[in-house]
Amino acid sequence: MARPDKSAAVAELTEQFRSSHAAVLTEYRGLTVAQLKELRTALGANASYAVVKNTLTKIAVKEAGVEGLTDMLVGPSAIAFISGDPVEAAKSLRDFAKDNPLLVIKGGVLDGAPLTADEIKKLANLESREVLLAKLAGAMKASMQNAVSLFAAPLSQAARTIDALRAKVEADQSNSAPAQAPAPAEAEPTTEPAEAVEAVLDTDTEDVVSSPESSEAEAPAEAAETAEETPQG
Repeated sequence: MARPDKSAAVAELTEQFRSSHAAVLTEYRGLTVAQLKELRTALGANASYAVVKNTLTKIAVKEAGVEGLTDMLVGPSAIAFISGDPVEAAKSLRDFAKDNPLLVIKGGVLDGAPLTADEIKKLANLESREVLLAKLAGAMKASMQNAVSLFAAPLSQAARTIDALRAKVEADQSNSAPAQAPAPAEAEPTTEPAEAVEAVLDTDTEDVVSSPESSEAEAPAEAAETAEETPQG
């Protein structure tokens, strides 16, 4: 291959590595042209399968910054460049390898990360993007149906619920309010009626003078006067 052709081939491989979501390196030793065509058909429009030269591919891998493939580039090599769902492409390679054991999956890369042959097989066992999207859509549909059922509940039921909540709040507030102290009783008047006051004022002063207390006070004074008047013998 002339040098300009090699440079063009390296540039093309480099661009394919950079623009692809994934790439799977295989060894196709012993496969016929018809089998290779069958494999390309099985991969579909979202992947391309190309026979490559190891020396040029090593240069392209280095320029594209892809790791993990250089040591695997030995023997007859072909690469599946995957631009669509990598799971679907991995399934196609796995199924084809079961029917055609001469196809050997050696490794690959997924979004720049290296993959071993076992990891590619595990990738093939995953559910495809379409299946995952279908499950997600089913889950969202079920959630929407539940939401519709909730919003379609009778308004009377919602009203009863609100009334019950309001009654509970009012009961809690009444139970937590402090008890009011009883109003103090009115004191009874201590003053005597007007008639009793007037009776005291009208009391005869003579009764006051002749009271027992005044008699007892005057008795010693009279006895002293009598003793002075009696002549001594």
